[in-house]
Amino acid sequence: MTHDAVAVHPLVSPWGRFGLYSFYIDAPEPAIVDTGIASSPAEGMAPALEAIGRRIEDVRWILLTHGHIDHVGGAHALWEFTGRRAQVVIHEADAPMLRSRRAHVDEYLTGRGRYLDDPEGEAKVTAAADAVISGEMEPTQLVRGGETLSLGGDVTVSVHAIPGHTPGSVAYVLDGQRAVFTGDAVQVHGAANGFPGYTDPEAYRDSLVRLRDEIRPRNLYLGHPYRRADGTPYGVELDEAEAREAIAQSLEIEQRVASAACRCLEDGLTETDSPYSPFAPVAEELGYTGDPALEPSPFFTSLDGYRRHHEQHV
Repeated sequence: MTHDAVAVHPLVSPWGRFGLYSFYIDAPEPAIVDTGIASSPAEGMAPALEAIGRRIEDVRWILLTHGHIDHVGGAHALWEFTGRRAQVVIHEADAPMLRSRRAHVDEYLTGRGRYLDDPEGEAKVTAAADAVISGEMEPTQLVRGGETLSLGGDVTVSVHAIPGHTPGSVAYVLDGQRAVFTGDAVQVHGAANGFPGYTDPEAYRDSLVRLRDEIRPRNLYLGHPYRRADGTPYGVELDEAEAREAIAQSLEIEQRVASAACRCLEDGLTETDSPYSPFAPVAEELGYTGDPALEPSPFFTSLDGYRRHHEQHV
């Protein structure tokens, strides 16, 4: 357990419409939480660390909150910077996305790709995976949740499974100061696409409740600047009050999406010319006007999750 507060430094790497955030934990065995894309270690992390008197070569832990391309894409490159000495940690359920670029294509084809009328979709996702994933690799440590990692001295990090956004989403908690790194597991009203994204709505909801009631972040570190109901973004470093608000809003919007999705599914899905087909009634009820084709297309990702759950229970 930590007694003196361990400093946390955000590391940002630009990428398209998104700001990709990683976090440097200034422990005796330094850690970086999430790695952005292939260019992030050299172009974002290394100069930012040099500016605070730290070296990317000295990182000893690479902690991955989940397997999405913008969180694991730079993992191999960062590992190489450390002389392959850093421990690379990921939940076993998301490990295939670190091991294989093809896993990202398969996720697209079995999820949101079912709804996007884009004959070149598979080729686009394949090209993106090739471009922004720095290398396929085997993690050095698989977790399930419940583990404690020692970052040297008296600094420990506990691992908590918080599935929903992905099956293997985890929170890393700096013990003793309740600094919590959740990646994309607290979606609020979404990021650039303006819609929350998760593959398993029920698990997502349960994980938010666990974060609120059990983990209770004193500081919450988000993978992107997620947005409030009025569209204004949170930062990526939230204090205790902001963390409570973000979790509460995440639960509120999920309930609204769930209610609209359930009504749509109970009425029966209908294919139309709408870009939101077959979930056009959901977009209309929620007043969602974003472009559902923009990657990572959280509208279809989430709605497909409700559809799968509905089909399992009819």
